This record gives sequence, structure tokens and C-alpha cells, in this order.
Amino acid sequence: MTIAIPGEIVPSFEGAATGNTTIKSADLLGKNVVLYFYPKDNTPGCTMEGQAFRDRISDFEKLNTVILGVSRDSVKMHEGFKCKQAFPFELISDPDETLCNLFDVIKMKSMYGKQVRGIERSTFLLDKEGRLVREWRKVKVKGHVEEVLDAVTQLKA
Repeated sequence: MTIAIPGEIVPSFEGAATGNTTIKSADLLGKNVVLYFYPKDNTPGCTMEGQAFRDRISDFEKLNTVILGVSRDSVKMHEGFKCKQAFPFELISDPDETLCNLFDVIKMKSMYGKQVRGIERSTFLLDKEGRLVREWRKVKVKGHVEEVLDAVTQLKA
């Protein structure tokens, strides 16, 4: 199994996404990319995280940066979540965990006293060449988007 390695070009990937699109890594070259992985649509933390990216989208766009959310939810679920929250970016559906495995975000988590496999909230920053330049794992939502925006700003410098 291939895993994205910091400092290296991320292996090519693609995934079905909202807006009746297929997101392909090759199509993203030339732009910085923020891939944020979250556990589930319409849950409090995931909603707050998406809203934070939504509210700063113009700042990311000024820095030639695309935001993409990723979870295991279906495209149909994503469409409802995106519409309800007015997200101006696409959400990628990863039911077979291909992207999750590429970025190694599936972890054992404790939920109501039981061990379950789930997505560890994580964010990855790829530069214009598709190189993984920064990763955040075990993300706490508060203040996270500002950290990511700061990292993107430093890329430009």
C-alpha cells in the first residue's frame, strides 16, 4: 500500500465528488491544494471545520489554493451537507478508503466505549507540483483553518 510521504510528490489519485465531478490529482497541478479529512457529514465538529474553511475561502483563493473535504460518506450525503452549509468547495466521497489509506488517516478510535475504525481528523497541504509540504493530524477545529492559511501564505513567500 502506497502512503503519501512529506516532502515527496503525492501518488496520483482521483475520487468522485460533489458537483457531479471527479477530482483528479493531475488536474490540480499548478494550484496549492488543502485536503481535509473529516469523520462524518452533519456532525458538530465536521460542520464547524467546513464552515471555517468556507468562511476563509477567498483568502485561500487569493493564494491560488483549492480546498477539498474528504470523508467516507456518499456523494449524495455530501451534496446535502455541501448545500446545507453553502460550502464553495467540493467534497470527495471515499467509501472504499482509497484516499484515506493514501494519507493514512484511518485509525482505531474509541466511541461510546467501543473500538471502531474511523477517520482521524487530518489536513494535508500540497504545493503546486503536488508535493506534500505539510500535514496536521489529530486536528482540533478551533484555530486550525488559520494555521493552514498561515502555512499556505508561507508557501508563497
